[in-house]
Amino acid sequence: MDRIMVVGVSAGAGKSRFARELGKLLELPVHHLDAYFWKPGWIERDTKEFREAQVYLAAEPRWIIEGNYGSTMDIRLPACDTLIQLELPLWRCLWRVVKRRIQYHKKMRPDMAPGCPEKLDLTFLHYIVTTYHQRKKSQREIMKDFCAQYPEKQVYCLRSPREISQFLRGIDK
Repeated sequence: MDRIMVVGVSAGAGKSRFARELGKLLELPVHHLDAYFWKPGWIERDTKEFREAQVYLAAEPRWIIEGNYGSTMDIRLPACDTLIQLELPLWRCLWRVVKRRIQYHKKMRPDMAPGCPEKLDLTFLHYIVTTYHQRKKSQREIMKDFCAQYPEKQVYCLRSPREISQFLRGIDK
């Protein structure tokens, strides 16, 4: 595992934390796509610029790239040797988003772009709830297609904190 793509069914699935822990274990640089997508003040980066950054990252020999951003998976999927999906239940994702908001109140998360302090509003919670099941279905399809197209690559779907912990404990440098 030298080029690992980490995706998750929702905000709050634990992608960032998992990627950081995995990066430490494997001594791989970790790149959080939120940090590349957002400019200070929660301004979206230009699509072309965001894609170019990922083309550059994907060309590196060793990495973990964490984040969903379905519109740019075409860059990361062929480049990775391992795809890991975190598919935790909706209730857990929502709980973690609320917990994260409290933990990082008026602070910067380590996986976020500078100038984008933690925030939470009803629009974001509504987005999580209303897109969760469709995103779960579409990510399963992406994983199925990925397995068919790249049978030599590794694919993992971790569905609980226990599975995540077991996976990390089983990592062999």
